[in-house]
Amino acid sequence: MNKTLDIAANRRASKYTFKELLARVAWAFGRHLFRYSPRPCFGLRRYLLRLFGGKVGRQVHIYPSSIVYYPWNLEIGDDSAVGEDVLIYNLAPVVIGRRATISHRAHLCGGSHDYTDPKMALLKLPIHIGDDSWVCADAFVSGGVTVGEGAVVGARAVVTKDVEAWTIVAGNPAKGIRNRHLCQDLP
Repeated sequence: MNKTLDIAANRRASKYTFKELLARVAWAFGRHLFRYSPRPCFGLRRYLLRLFGGKVGRQVHIYPSSIVYYPWNLEIGDDSAVGEDVLIYNLAPVVIGRRATISHRAHLCGGSHDYTDPKMALLKLPIHIGDDSWVCADAFVSGGVTVGEGAVVGARAVVTKDVEAWTIVAGNPAKGIRNRHLCQDLP
């Protein structure tokens, strides 16, 4: 059994298309406009993400300290929010539903490596965050995961498996702790 990693093969591997490489270079400049835009300029940041291929809904509030790795792999539904210092590492599509909240310092990580392959091949894994869901502060959501509609991922939780709709999960690894119920009878 070979127990040696082939790092040279990993570095030689073509991980991105030429078109992706060009887009990455362009976004390297565009993200500076994003990053240094004044805090209340949500419309400008929505515009910049759309300019680089993102599908961004109406009234999305995304803060300037957030990092979107590839805007063209991002879809955010109407009235959603992405808080301060959120990292969206979206090598594959990341879809955030309507009225969803991604709280400060959360990390949506759509990239990994195949640890069973001596070349440590790059894996590009999608993430789906459902409508009305909430990923709380400092939470980590792994690639290939779906957070169901209305679900809550507790602060600092580590999610490596799908989260059922209207479920609250917490911990490392995240485990279901209760169902979420919304009060609809407010004045």
